[in-house]
Amino acid sequence: MKPRARKFRVRPPAKPRGDAGNPGKEAALRAAAGESTKPREEEIAEIRREGLTGRQLRMARRIAMKHGLKPDSDYDAVRLLRQRGIDPFERTSILDLVVPGSGDGALTPSPAGGGNVQLPQTTPPPDANLPSTELGNAEMRARQVLEIQRDIARRRRRRQLALLLRLLIFVILPTVAAGYYFANIATPMYATNSEFVIQKSEGPGSAGMGGLLAGTQFATSQDSITVQGYLQSRDAMLRLDRDHGFRAVFSEDLVDPLQALPDGATNEAAYKLYRKHVKVGFDPTEGTLKMEVSAPSPEASAEFSRALISYAEEQVDNLTKRLREEQMRDARKNYEEAVAAVREAQQKLIEAQEKGQLISGDVEVGLLTSRISALEMELTKSELALEEMNSNPRPNQARVVPLKRKIALLREKIAGYRKQLTEGTEQEQSIARKTSSLALAQAELESRNLLLQAALQQLENARIEANRQVRYLAVSVPPIPPDEPTYPRVFENTALAFLVFAGIYLMVSLTVSILREQVSS
Repeated sequence: MKPRARKFRVRPPAKPRGDAGNPGKEAALRAAAGESTKPREEEIAEIRREGLTGRQLRMARRIAMKHGLKPDSDYDAVRLLRQRGIDPFERTSILDLVVPGSGDGALTPSPAGGGNVQLPQTTPPPDANLPSTELGNAEMRARQVLEIQRDIARRRRRRQLALLLRLLIFVILPTVAAGYYFANIATPMYATNSEFVIQKSEGPGSAGMGGLLAGTQFATSQDSITVQGYLQSRDAMLRLDRDHGFRAVFSEDLVDPLQALPDGATNEAAYKLYRKHVKVGFDPTEGTLKMEVSAPSPEASAEFSRALISYAEEQVDNLTKRLREEQMRDARKNYEEAVAAVREAQQKLIEAQEKGQLISGDVEVGLLTSRISALEMELTKSELALEEMNSNPRPNQARVVPLKRKIALLREKIAGYRKQLTEGTEQEQSIARKTSSLALAQAELESRNLLLQAALQQLENARIEANRQVRYLAVSVPPIPPDEPTYPRVFENTALAFLVFAGIYLMVSLTVSILREQVSS
């Protein structure tokens, strides 16, 4: 580190009092002081003719202002400095121009400045030509550099000691306290690990895009995430506390105060402790759920783990229970409605048959049609026989009259049968109407039978789909109580505490340094 150069201010010579109004005396005094006796305008004109650059003029003005002068212009600054015996354009160090004088801080000019003399100056008496007791410039600078180095070393040692003290207070002591707690005070916790997977029942009808994901972990990933959320919920904690006394286990006296659950704790505090000791993770690559349950005793941890697995199995079964019940209920309802409709259609058909006294309209129409055909054939024969008898010149009336009577009776019978087919009587409906009613009842029964078959097929499909929607929870790693405590891990927890405290200290110290720099700037 370079020593800082000390700045010395040279005082101007004091003007004699009471002679300001006497130009002759003022000029004589200026001549005695070594100043120019020329007017100010002539001196400035001579300086202008020197051809000084703008940089030199600016430097002269800065030096003049540093010495407490108030020039009117840059040329006036050069004039005032030269009157003071200062050359503003000389490249010399201030230590070469000024050397320490007497013990009271007086300054003496240095011969390194050339012919220029800085005022005020002291001239030693001619008879006091003794060797000086003051140190030279090199020795003084060496001593100042040594003092500066010693001061820097002292400040560096103080800063190092302060840093070590802060690290001791804010990092090392808290880390030691944390390590002592983990090693001697913390209650040992026994962790029981278990793994289980959710499987889906796949029937032979799995096809399409849904069949591409069948048998993979993506088919049940949503169910696994749902079960994971349930096992980490407040409902699972309350049920575990109600069935197996979760709070009572962590409220015993053997649990240290930092991990114990105080008496009368709220559900929120118990839930925070539950989330800390029950950890459930889902591995999407394998589709398995991994659960770790820790407790003060191995038996309690295994009991809690088995209870949570049973809760998860019930939750898995309830995931699709409503869907399966709704599917089966709708299909069963449709089937029952179809059966009732078929029965109603059958009842209508029976009523139509009883009302018309017909088993089948087609059979009845066929019988009447065959009777009419037979009568028409008999009528045709009788008419031919009558025409044959009438062709004789003298027909036998004994045979003609009965034949005519037979022909009339046949026509009457045929007309009656035809009327029975189309018109009917006042007491009974016609065969056509009865046949039509019977045919409508028969068609309705057939349509109801088709709907019944469709409902039966839908019921069977719903049963198959419901079986496909069933989820099963398969435990791949059963919960087994450990024989050694899993927590606390003294070395890992202590190292983690050291990193946490060191990080906090580093962040705070950086923040304070930045704020201090911003405020000081």
